Amino acid sequence: MAGPLDFDLEKNPPAQATLDTSSDGAVPGESFAYGNSLYAKIQRLAGKLKIEQRGIERVPAAEQTDTSYLNIGSMWLAANMVVSSFAIGVLGQSVYNLGFVDAILTVLFFNLLGIMTVCFFSCFGPFGLRQMVFSRFWFGWYVTKFFAILNVLACMGWSAANAIVGAQMINAVNSDVPGFAAILIIAICTLLITFAGYKVVHLYEFWCWIPTFIVFLIVLGTFAHSGDFQNIPMKVGSSEMGSVLSFGSAIYGFATGWTSYAADYTVYQPADRSRRKIFFSTWLGLIFPLLFVEMLGVALMTATTINDGNNKYQAGYDASGNGGLIGAAIDPLGSFGKFCLIILALSIVANNCPNIYSVALTVQVLSRYAQRVPRFVWTFLGSCVSVAIAIPGYSHFETVLENFMNFIAYWLAIYSGISLTDHFVFKRGFSGYRIENYDKPDKLPIGISAALAFGFGVAGMITGMSQSWYVGPIAHHASGGDVGFELAFAFSAVSYLCLRPIEMRVFGR
Repeated sequence: MAGPLDFDLEKNPPAQATLDTSSDGAVPGESFAYGNSLYAKIQRLAGKLKIEQRGIERVPAAEQTDTSYLNIGSMWLAANMVVSSFAIGVLGQSVYNLGFVDAILTVLFFNLLGIMTVCFFSCFGPFGLRQMVFSRFWFGWYVTKFFAILNVLACMGWSAANAIVGAQMINAVNSDVPGFAAILIIAICTLLITFAGYKVVHLYEFWCWIPTFIVFLIVLGTFAHSGDFQNIPMKVGSSEMGSVLSFGSAIYGFATGWTSYAADYTVYQPADRSRRKIFFSTWLGLIFPLLFVEMLGVALMTATTINDGNNKYQAGYDASGNGGLIGAAIDPLGSFGKFCLIILALSIVANNCPNIYSVALTVQVLSRYAQRVPRFVWTFLGSCVSVAIAIPGYSHFETVLENFMNFIAYWLAIYSGISLTDHFVFKRGFSGYRIENYDKPDKLPIGISAALAFGFGVAGMITGMSQSWYVGPIAHHASGGDVGFELAFAFSAVSYLCLRPIEMRVFGR
């Protein structure tokens, strides 16, 4: 088993590589700096600067020293106690025209559904493998690369969308700050944290949610005191069903968006950790901020319906999006209110840290040559790409956010449908994995059944999706509501259940 310079050893024998010969395929941390190659020299420098050197290589048991369950829960608490969650709640009124109670119920039930896979896949981290690497046991060596490409797109899209939200907040404080400058501020702050690696990311997330939570409490208290809340009545009929399903798809997409890199943040947890405690630590860390902040967004957006001829909420929203809406709520606080907006703008960093950290690990899955580039180099390049996406998307945020949430919901539903079916039916639980095979293509599934199941999942997605540019036949029967992710999950899971036994019988793996 090759170490950090893992590539085709027969064709390209490295002069200075130190090979890992352990039976479990784990790579000791000190091996990253062996030799006189440029890679080793860069890694030695990284070690001196306390920058995480490890990429997607399996973490040995001796280095799995993160024994805090609080680290797991606080990671997701901070990543979702952000203004991006608020922006999702705002969509209930601004895009789907829902009332207050029906929007709140949609937020509740679709979040409960969406976070389940994030919690479950967090339990795989103690195996010592990153989420996309572990995916090889379900999809095979080559098909996993396709899912890795989707995950790179998701990470970049998340990062860009979040940066736009933060830029809106900064613009609401000072309209003289252009969107691109605000986006750069957020991107640079995120890079400084993620460049260092796992420990620094967890340390930052452990504390940074506190000031953000306080600010959201201030926003809630000020808005409640203002009396501007409007209890928009719940609607009825087929159009209501369609709106709830479509809003629910966006909610689900945001909540489940962490699924494809959940294990990345428990990979240094010891193998003997309680999976049940990991699951519920993740669950608590996710559900509280998602419900609290999204419901706050639903509540504040009701004030835009006040018809007094001078609606400051609608004016603020029209001028600076979500930042203007929150700014209108805390306008009575004066300069302190502007300070609160800056805190919320910087909260985006907590949301973007998982995206920028994991995109580097996902790129390394694409090829052995990408794995030879140190993780922190990919982190820097990923930050640059996210900025390049965010700046032109700044003026079209709401449309971008709605479509992007649905894209996330669709492909992660297929990913979950296949992987959960394989885990429970064919692997029959956690004992069904031979972890030492994670880097051996000839020991992993061929991936044909997974590829075909993905195609069936796409077919389900197409029949159930409801977008401005296309409405599927089943979505038509659901009053135009988006049921794409539900059908994508069902089609992929059922087809994989039928196809995988055939693949195993023909190829023996």
